[in-house]
Amino acid sequence: MTTDDTYYERGINLRHGYLSEYYVDDAEFIVKVPRGLKDVGVLLEPMTVVQKGVTQAYEIQRRLRVWRPKRAAVLGAGKIGLLATLVLRLKGIEVVTFGRTPKPYLNSDLIEELGATYVTTSDISVPEYAKANGGFDIIFEATGFSPIVFDAMQSLAKNGVLVLSSVTGGDRKIEVPSDKINLDFVLGNKVMVGTVNANREYFESGVKDMSAAVLEYGDWLKRLLTHPVRGLENYDELFQNLTSGTDVIKVFCEVSDL
Repeated sequence: MTTDDTYYERGINLRHGYLSEYYVDDAEFIVKVPRGLKDVGVLLEPMTVVQKGVTQAYEIQRRLRVWRPKRAAVLGAGKIGLLATLVLRLKGIEVVTFGRTPKPYLNSDLIEELGATYVTTSDISVPEYAKANGGFDIIFEATGFSPIVFDAMQSLAKNGVLVLSSVTGGDRKIEVPSDKINLDFVLGNKVMVGTVNANREYFESGVKDMSAAVLEYGDWLKRLLTHPVRGLENYDELFQNLTSGTDVIKVFCEVSDL
């Protein structure tokens, strides 16, 4: 939540990552991952993206005092979308997750195992689904496809919150019903908020939800780890899996056995 025009983030912007030959950090900056989460700890960073977005939605709508979200939509069925579906289901919320790929496939199976609903956007659009089934109290967008944001804005229920987590660098342009969207947001107490990066609070809450997920859904998190690559010297394989692998959810490098 920096106000600086130039920000510093290890491995992302203007700071080297943590895979130095020798590295020491103060214990106060380390978030402990329980032994039972050792095999899925690599998912904690993407989990924090979801934690921050969902927490901010609740924090914003505290202003209404009586806000009790019951229905949520997740846009995108990739890694972030899957984790967002998990977190919202752990809160007892009814979740519909939208993706482009027709089911059945691994991601849709994982979503339905959480008790959520998977919908293919080639069959029905997000606004069409909302019109037929009712708007959503929370929409978590994780697609990387900016036009769907305006579909989501039209699919919120009154007092709804739209959380945007995609970072888009293109120049797409579309036409939107701007008057209607504006009116609905003003009269419906609706909110749209962007989220990026996370602090210690969200790493800690992420550990709690990952622990809850293991208790509630067994090895569900492990099944997201689809493409392990052994050793940093095989970095080419990491990129090949990211760009051309099949059923890719999480590509990661196993640095050591420790």
